[in-house]
Amino acid sequence: MAEMNINDAVMTTRLDAVVNWGRKNSLWPMPFGVACCAIEFMSMMSSKYDLSRFGAEAMRFSPRQSDMMLILGTITNKMAPVLRTIYAQMAEPKWVISVGVCASSGGMYRTYATLQGVDRVIPVDVYVPGCPPRPESIIYGVMKLQEKIEKESLSMRKDHIERFYESLARQDALQAEKGLTSQQTIREMLMDAGERGVGTIF
Repeated sequence: MAEMNINDAVMTTRLDAVVNWGRKNSLWPMPFGVACCAIEFMSMMSSKYDLSRFGAEAMRFSPRQSDMMLILGTITNKMAPVLRTIYAQMAEPKWVISVGVCASSGGMYRTYATLQGVDRVIPVDVYVPGCPPRPESIIYGVMKLQEKIEKESLSMRKDHIERFYESLARQDALQAEKGLTSQQTIREMLMDAGERGVGTIF
């Protein structure tokens, strides 16, 4: 019987490294497309740019089958509760890419009706600049997200998501206590965060 070299049969690694390797190469996009950035996303998913090269071709329009949300376009204050609900329903662990200047900062819409950055209501991992950004820029954003996933620890991502769920519980409690609509509740939470010098509600 031939001798077996232990180096040919055993490989040592860290659990975080193996799990993150699988996560970064099997992202399932959930497009939240509301404006012109969504058109660039459609181009990115087509054969010319081919996001499937990065293991992210399994696009789903159900949040329960997705783990990477791409926010594509202007988000109004009325959309904020819907955006938070969809993010809450996504499979864990989950990541968010804010695509374009409108999603990232409100863009040219410095009005009372427009949310001045989606990172005020949900956690954002990567920002892609542009108005609208080209497909190559969005692909670069996905690549930067893959780099971030590779360096994460399992506990770090868990804590990150738990903070959002705590804010969701506060939102439900405030809404029930004051009898507000979901939009009014988030407005109250944003105003309270502003008074405390905090930019986000989670």
